[in-house]
Amino acid sequence: MKLSELTKQIKQAECTGDSDPDVKGLCYDSRKAGSGDLFFALKGEKYDGLDYVESAINSGSVAVVAEIENPNPDHAVPWVKVPNGREAMSVMSDIFNNSPSEELTIIGVTGTNGKTTTSYMIHHLLDLGHRRSGLIGTIKYDLKSDNEIEATRTTPEAIDLQNYLSQMISNGCCSAVMEVSSHALSQSRTSHVYYDVGVFTNLSHDHLDYHGNMERYFNAKKILFDQLSNNEVKNKAVAVINFDDDWGRKLVHYLSNKKVKTVTYGLANGADYRAVDLRLTKTSIEFAIEVGSRKFKSSIPLVGRFNIYNALAALASCAAVGLNVRETVNNLKQLPQIPGRLESVSSGRAFEVFVDYAHTPDALEKTLLSIKELDPRRIILVFGCGGERDLEKRAKMGDVASRFSNYSIITSDNPRSEDPMEIIKGIESGFGGSHYEILEDRREAIAKGVSYLAPGDVLLIAGKGHEDYQMVGKDRLEFDDRLVARQMLNDRDHVRHEMVRESRRLREEQEAERKNKFYDGEEVGRK
Repeated sequence: MKLSELTKQIKQAECTGDSDPDVKGLCYDSRKAGSGDLFFALKGEKYDGLDYVESAINSGSVAVVAEIENPNPDHAVPWVKVPNGREAMSVMSDIFNNSPSEELTIIGVTGTNGKTTTSYMIHHLLDLGHRRSGLIGTIKYDLKSDNEIEATRTTPEAIDLQNYLSQMISNGCCSAVMEVSSHALSQSRTSHVYYDVGVFTNLSHDHLDYHGNMERYFNAKKILFDQLSNNEVKNKAVAVINFDDDWGRKLVHYLSNKKVKTVTYGLANGADYRAVDLRLTKTSIEFAIEVGSRKFKSSIPLVGRFNIYNALAALASCAAVGLNVRETVNNLKQLPQIPGRLESVSSGRAFEVFVDYAHTPDALEKTLLSIKELDPRRIILVFGCGGERDLEKRAKMGDVASRFSNYSIITSDNPRSEDPMEIIKGIESGFGGSHYEILEDRREAIAKGVSYLAPGDVLLIAGKGHEDYQMVGKDRLEFDDRLVARQMLNDRDHVRHEMVRESRRLREEQEAERKNKFYDGEEVGRK
């Protein structure tokens, strides 16, 4: 594709250079630049793409896009100056891939908590409804190819995102579900994705190190719904919003005079999709769903009250794109376990061990409250906070832990370049009470939590969920809470079996000794 074809829709683009090269690929990382690529020299939080222009050109890039004029006449390739580099990258990525989101039915899910689970549910329900679907999110990118791609970020950069959507079409997909992060929305990664449905799960304290305050965080989330209302390609877009969330109701009000249909869900009166008659067990949830004048019995093979909200959001989204409501409600009972989302790793034991991704105060509180509804003897919590992230939430996490767990073990969780003990001190400052201990080593903390378990107890290992690594400094170390917990449980079982075996051996020896004494006594009596 000619460079001029890619730039023609960029307002105020200034092109310098004598040629109009064929562009064979798009690139924002000079390490991955190849022959025929158009290189986007973007300024990031830590690095400036302008410092890598020469490297990209040496690797074969045929043109450069940047927000400044060419600073070096020796760069003998066409240079495109644009007002907003990320917006330009989004536009050109869409054009280069022939606007794949126009062809696909796209459902975007945003919110602080619940994005991954809701996206997984929608993906599963679409497939069961014969709407072959791709998935982009925190855990994986499923393009319906032979190999799934490990997710590097919740929402990919525009170049990767549009390429993945294009691959989904090539692989026979007619729909796609994607988690849409506030960072992606703020950075225009998704500005040229044409959504059919936008889902708002909830909003609570997170990413304020990036957004500054809750209002700006909310405004970032609103971008998705502004895209819905301004969508000229798909004029029947639907916003699916959590009616029980304060920010959700604020969003409903904001959209009341916009060109978009709004559908709400929740447990409160007035929600379009409402769950009633709840019955929560240790393995599933049974409930009824009211949709207008209709009422459907339903169940999901998951635990946690928050999963009712996720299921309602998934149902409303699928109905919005044309799936039969009754059939979709029936398919809810076949939902899979979402990796690292209140995932049980202790089957067949007299206690429960769950691993969950909860890493915000709100998510941790809701997870602990959901566990409390299972009526455990005690709730033991292992958790920490990530380094180089929102400092304010550390004390809040400590406060939540102190109020909703019986005992906590505060530990390390992706400290990155920070001192783990400094992070732990931040958590400790908000902890009300003395029912906790500190173990910096996460493996030791999990082992200690497992050792404390008695019948009826629940151990929650929170913060990392599906992650299979621990970021320490610049090193990415292998570490999976689920694997470690299972190992510790197996070790505990082994020790217990050894104790039982030893106890049995002692009893048998004592019984043999007793019998010997009995027979010896009998012989003496006969003499």
